[in-house]
Amino acid sequence: MPSDLPAWVLSRRQAIGARIRTAREHANLSQLALADRCGVDHKTIHRIEYGTSDPSLSLLLQIAQALDVPLAELLE
Repeated sequence: MPSDLPAWVLSRRQAIGARIRTAREHANLSQLALADRCGVDHKTIHRIEYGTSDPSLSLLLQIAQALDVPLAELLE
């Protein structure tokens, strides 16, 4: 992650990741199962949930679809 990003960016990534993790757990899915539904590696899901990755909008849309939640709910 580039160090020139403001601190609030990491904080927001972590908050979004936490909402994704909560929605995934509510759906009774493992990171591996969610990754399979989205066509990515489970490590990618892990990085998103812990805020160390900068996922594309397309991937966020796929995650929301796989979790059956509106994207806005994940990005609040």
